[in-house]
Amino acid sequence: MTHQELRTAVVDAARAMEPRGLTRGTSGNVSVRVPEGMLVTPSAVPYHAVAPADLVLLDLEGAVLESTGHRPSTEWRVHARILATRPDVGSVLHAHPLYCTTLACHGLHIPAFHYMVAVAGGDSIRCAPYATFGSPELADLALTALEDRLACLLANHGMLAVGPSPAEALALAVEVEALAAQYWHALQLGEPVLLDAAEMDRVMEAFRRYRA
Repeated sequence: MTHQELRTAVVDAARAMEPRGLTRGTSGNVSVRVPEGMLVTPSAVPYHAVAPADLVLLDLEGAVLESTGHRPSTEWRVHARILATRPDVGSVLHAHPLYCTTLACHGLHIPAFHYMVAVAGGDSIRCAPYATFGSPELADLALTALEDRLACLLANHGMLAVGPSPAEALALAVEVEALAAQYWHALQLGEPVLLDAAEMDRVMEAFRRYRA
């Protein structure tokens, strides 16, 4: 895809977050990999007002390569660390959806209460420990929580989802928020029955065949 097509894909995903219940106002951010590093949504600009030209072009060390008059998202370090370390990832989406954030405020991960947990790449969706937003520490903790995974929660903060493209990262974030809601509701009746590791391995293998 060209830079312009990638910019449009990021803006489309960013604008879709609020209607899909992933974020409100200016919270959350989206990035995409480019040869120079990454394009990321600007800080403090409402998504309905973001245009493709407003995205900030950074290298993966955080240097701004093209001036747009906007500052990059305060979470650029999380995006940069993931893209620098995970060659399989083309896009990162960060949001503060209701149920993911509710679980994250209790430091809870999402276990294998439902087979669809495997959509995030494993038998659980981990919750990274808390660190101040925008900090290098948060980037490191998020990267650890995402090891062999495509999504994680961030304690007292929100969630991350990654994928080959902004549209795929968005779709995964929507799925993870639905799982978080289901898990929260299941907990109201007590601890749900969990699927065992062998069953989750079978599910993940079936998912791999389905995507092949």
